[in-house]
Amino acid sequence: MKILVTGAAGFIGFHTSKTLLERGDTVVGLDNFNDYYDVSLKETRAGMLDEFDSFRMVRMELADRDGIEKLFRDERFDKVVHLAAQAGVRYSIENPHSYIESNIVGTLHILEGCRHNGVQHLVYASSSSVYGANTAMPFSIHQNVDHPLALYGATKKANELMAHTYSNLYGLPTTGLRFFTVYGPYGRPDMALFLFTRAIIAGEPIDVFNYGKHRRDFTYVDDIVEGVIRTMDHTAEPNEEWNAADPDPGTSSAPYRIYNIGNQQPVELMHYIEVIEHCLGRKAEKNLLPLQPGDVPDTYADATDLATDVGYKPATPVEEGVRRFVEWYLDYYNIDENERATN
Repeated sequence: MKILVTGAAGFIGFHTSKTLLERGDTVVGLDNFNDYYDVSLKETRAGMLDEFDSFRMVRMELADRDGIEKLFRDERFDKVVHLAAQAGVRYSIENPHSYIESNIVGTLHILEGCRHNGVQHLVYASSSSVYGANTAMPFSIHQNVDHPLALYGATKKANELMAHTYSNLYGLPTTGLRFFTVYGPYGRPDMALFLFTRAIIAGEPIDVFNYGKHRRDFTYVDDIVEGVIRTMDHTAEPNEEWNAADPDPGTSSAPYRIYNIGNQQPVELMHYIEVIEHCLGRKAEKNLLPLQPGDVPDTYADATDLATDVGYKPATPVEEGVRRFVEWYLDYYNIDENERATN
C-alpha cells in the first residue's frame, strides 16, 4: 500500500513509518520540522527513513491548504496515519494559537484530502488528555469526555468530533487512537523520561510534580506502533447495534471508531524514577512540586476494545522499556561509564 504518515520525523511517526517500510509498504512522510524541540533529533529520524527506497519525506505545514490538497491529488494514498500535531499539555497554556493552527486547521486539511481522494481509512492520533476531569478508572472509550483540562486535550476531542462528521457525511472510515504516555528510543526531549535521564546524568535536580504520587499508563513505543498498524489494517465499520437514544461515545452508526491504546498497567511516577535511577546506576536529586495546571493526576487505559477488535497486546514492562531507552540515550549521546560517574 501507499501510506501517508504525517509527523513522520516525530517520535511515534518515525517508528510507525520505519515498521511500515520494513514490512514492504510505500510511505510518504509529512513533517514541518518545527523547533518545538531539538530539530537535529528530527533530522536523525528522517535520515534513517531516507535509507529506504520506498520512502519520501515532504516538508510542509499542515496548515498549507493548497500544498496538502496537491499532495493528496498527486499521490493518491491508500491509507493515512495522521500523527502530526502540536503536542504538549503545558505548552498549550503558553501558546494556544499554535494548537488551533496545527491540530484543528491541519486536521481539517487531512480530512478534506482523504474525502476527495478515495482514501480507504484514516487513523489519527488522539490522546488520553481528552479524559480531563474524569476520575473513573480505568478510562474507557465508552465514557463521556466533555471536560478537558487544557487546550491540548480540547483540540484532540475536537479532532474526534471532526472525524465523526466526515465518517457520517461522506462514509470516510476513521479511527482515533487515544495514546497513553508513549516512551522509548528516539523519544521526545520534552517528555519526563528524556528530561529525567539527561538531568540525572548531569547531576542536576529533577522537577517531580504532584510530589511523585500521580500515575501514568506508560506505554512503550513498539507496543504503540503495533497497535497503530493493526488498527490501520482493520478498517473502521459502522456499529450495527448503535442506539441513538443511548449513544455509545466510542462507536457510531457511521464507519467511526475510537480506541484507547495503553499499557493497561499504570505506574506511580516515583517508581518510574526509581527504574531510571537503577538503569543509570545513580540517584536523582528531586524537587518535589505540586501538580501543574492542566495535568491530570492519573491515567489508566482500558484497551479491551482494541484487544478484541485487532488483537492488541502490549508486551513491554516499564522496567524493560526504560532500560532500552537508557541504552539508546547513552549510545546516541556518546556517554560512557566514566562520564556518567564523574558528572
